Amino acid sequence: MKKQWLALCAAFTLMLGACSTSQTAPQASEPAKTENSQQQQAPQAELMISAAASLTDALNELKTGFEAENPGTTLTFNFGSSGKLATQIAQGAPSDVFLSASKKDMDGLDEKQLIVKDTRQDFTKNSLVLIAGKDSSIAITSFEELNNPDIKHIAVGEPESVPAGRYAKETLDTLKMWESLNGRMVFGSDVRQVLTFVESKNAEVGIVYSSDAAISKDVKVLATAKPEWHKPIVYPGAVISASKHTDAAKAFLAYLTSDKGKAILQKYGFQ
Repeated sequence: MKKQWLALCAAFTLMLGACSTSQTAPQASEPAKTENSQQQQAPQAELMISAAASLTDALNELKTGFEAENPGTTLTFNFGSSGKLATQIAQGAPSDVFLSASKKDMDGLDEKQLIVKDTRQDFTKNSLVLIAGKDSSIAITSFEELNNPDIKHIAVGEPESVPAGRYAKETLDTLKMWESLNGRMVFGSDVRQVLTFVESKNAEVGIVYSSDAAISKDVKVLATAKPEWHKPIVYPGAVISASKHTDAAKAFLAYLTSDKGKAILQKYGFQ
């Protein structure tokens, strides 16, 4: 009996040894990730560009090239009338760059020390044109003929906030026609709304920039305003003082004024 007990104990010991040798060695722990992959892909700078509505098409095309050449920087646009954009910035709305369609609105921010002065530069010009629907029968060839009785509605930008409307008023004041035509005016909140009024036939004619007329297939140009009738239509741009991405904002302005940027602006009717 004793021999049987010893044999069983020996067999049990051998089984325990076999089990211990069959266990797999513990796996080495994975090295800790040094940085979250999503953080690595996050943009280094997301620029908010407050820009005159007339720049919409040109800037949307320019965005692709700029972002391709500046990995980690993305552009977001806030389009509107220059006057309203300047007011928003003055009230603290987030913005990194202001692209204005008039010197006056940029001057207002400059006086309040809301732009980085040494970044301010004029980057393009424009001209003022009188337009009608492409199938319109309105037969005039100059601004002086706007008193034509067939013209019941004249679309213009609101002069207080829309630079194109301000230039339109200056033109008609020079021609001594603003007061007499005031009752026919249909005011737009920005120059693109003025264009839409004419495209949709809610106004027989409208006064917009030549660049706006160039991008529409639904209007035709009846006349171009003489430069001496209004103040120069110059577009200044500048970095906003409150920007947290000053270097990226400067890089955007540099791209806008580069040969590539100029080519895109010219493609959309800017000078």
